[in-house]
Amino acid sequence: MDRLVNTVRPYAWGSATAIPELLGREATGEPQAELWMGAHPGSPSHVDRGSGERSLAELIAEDPQRELGTDAVDKFGPSLPFLLKVLAAGAPLSIQAHPDLAQARAGFAAEEAQGVPIDAPHRNYKDANHKPELICALDEFEGLCGFRHPADAAALLESLDAPTLTPLIELLRDKPEAEALSQALATILSMTGDTAAATVAEVRAAVERAAEADPHGQFAGYAFAAREYPGDTGLLAALLLNHFRLQPGEALYLGAGLPHAYLRGLGVEILANSDNVLRGGLTPKHVDVPELLRVLTFQGSTPDVLRPVTDATGEQLYPVPIDEFRLSRYLLGPEPRRVDGRAPQILLCTEGTARLTTTDGSTLTLARGESAFLPATGAGTWTDLTGPDATVFRATVTL
Repeated sequence: MDRLVNTVRPYAWGSATAIPELLGREATGEPQAELWMGAHPGSPSHVDRGSGERSLAELIAEDPQRELGTDAVDKFGPSLPFLLKVLAAGAPLSIQAHPDLAQARAGFAAEEAQGVPIDAPHRNYKDANHKPELICALDEFEGLCGFRHPADAAALLESLDAPTLTPLIELLRDKPEAEALSQALATILSMTGDTAAATVAEVRAAVERAAEADPHGQFAGYAFAAREYPGDTGLLAALLLNHFRLQPGEALYLGAGLPHAYLRGLGVEILANSDNVLRGGLTPKHVDVPELLRVLTFQGSTPDVLRPVTDATGEQLYPVPIDEFRLSRYLLGPEPRRVDGRAPQILLCTEGTARLTTTDGSTLTLARGESAFLPATGAGTWTDLTGPDATVFRATVTL
């Protein structure tokens, strides 16, 4: 077992208080957006095995079989296939979508062939992997996920009583679903100059009126986004998306091509080990409209809120349709909970104090906000988790 030393990413949208509070540290006043746990080359965790801190990514690269196990290496390759995060949104993240695996490989190869620097601000594909993800709320978590059905989007826009939205409303009502959604989004993202300014200003005023009338309704989230990104046409795009609120312990799985944006809240996020993002608004960063339109799935949906499924061992699993990551949690009491040692895993304590005991008797204590990497140790090995009133999230793979 290795206690992890993790990096906090200070993106501008981060909360200044949520992650420091989780870690028991003084807030600096600066945004702290994401706490990364894993072996992503951007900010790998570090461990100390007696000779000083070393990057977890380097240790895995030196001996993947020892760290990840033969089964995981055979199935996923010689690197940790997931990244675990604590995400603390104090302001909205960009409206975004992620490519599927084929799109990511093709996009990465094309930008490599064009010689686009990997750190160029206009680069879309930082790697050749897809980026499905799961967000699980630690407190109330608010965001946008998936397109509304066109008729529902049209009704929402009409309720704002903003005349500049009339062409979008008619488009949403007159076209087949995929065509209506794609043309509506393309129309919004192509707005410029006075047209964009006038439309966004009118819609922002309408959204704020609606939020004042119902401070706890969905328009409060849209008004929050409008205040954080004044003049951004992403507000109009956001109205095409479903609004959601997760309560603590609830989760959402976000697959390829699904537009989404997190607005505010604290959560545990797990994703495939990738950094490929196509943005569509509520951001000062690069927006590649043609590429975004190419990877999006234009289909109306309703957010599918996941609640954990508990088995006989006390593991509460959030089921997802992929194998690269598997997220579960344990609500610990006096009786130990046993986790299998055949796969690599990261354990994160989010409440209380948890004690980890391995097959050979090694122990490690995790306070709130602390995490550990458990290398794969083979069939017949395990780690016992104990700790009254502690909550531990387990990130691993499906073999």
